[in-house]
Amino acid sequence: MTIYIHGFGSAGESGKAKLFREYFKSINKPFIAPSLSYVPQLAISTLEELIQSYESVTLIGYSLGGYYAIYLAEKYGLKAVLINPAINSTKTLKRAITSLGYATNFYDNSSFQWRESHLDMLKKYKIDTIESNKYLLLLQKGDDVLDYMDAVEKIPNATMVIEEGGTHQFQGIERYFNKIEEFFDVL
Repeated sequence: MTIYIHGFGSAGESGKAKLFREYFKSINKPFIAPSLSYVPQLAISTLEELIQSYESVTLIGYSLGGYYAIYLAEKYGLKAVLINPAINSTKTLKRAITSLGYATNFYDNSSFQWRESHLDMLKKYKIDTIESNKYLLLLQKGDDVLDYMDAVEKIPNATMVIEEGGTHQFQGIERYFNKIEEFFDVL
C-alpha cells in the first residue's frame, strides 16, 4: 500500500493526489490518499492507524506531508518519496498564523484554525538525524515556499532529483511516476 500524505491546507482529493491515484490504479497497485486533520497529532494518529493496517507500506509526502513521512518512515522503517518536503515545518508554518488564527484550505477554500499550539505539536515529530538511504527526494529549486537545500542537507544519503526552476507545487510530477515506482520496487 502506498500512502500519499498531502501538504498543509490541502486534502486527499487535491490535484497531485488525483494524479497519483490514477497512476497507481493504472499499474494495479494499492494506493490511498486520506484527507488529514489540520491538527498534527490527529494527522499522525490517522497515518499510524493506516500503516498498522497494511502489511507492506510505502509513503509519498508532499511539503508538510514530507515532514510527516520522515517521522513515519523512521519510526516504522519505511521507504518514502519526499516532494519539496517541509524540513523545517515549524518555521515555515509559523507564517501561516494570522492575527485571527485562521488559515485557508487550498483545495476547497474553507477556513480552519491554525495556532501556535499546532506548531508545538509539530515539534514532537521532528527527526534530528537521518542517515538512511530509504528516501527519494524530488526537489525544484524554484520552490518559493521552502529552501530545497534544507532537504539536501537533512537527508544526504537520499536518492535525489533536483531540478532548476519549478514551484513549490512541483510542476510535472507525473514525469517521475516510473522513477517512484522503481524506487519502491527496489529492496
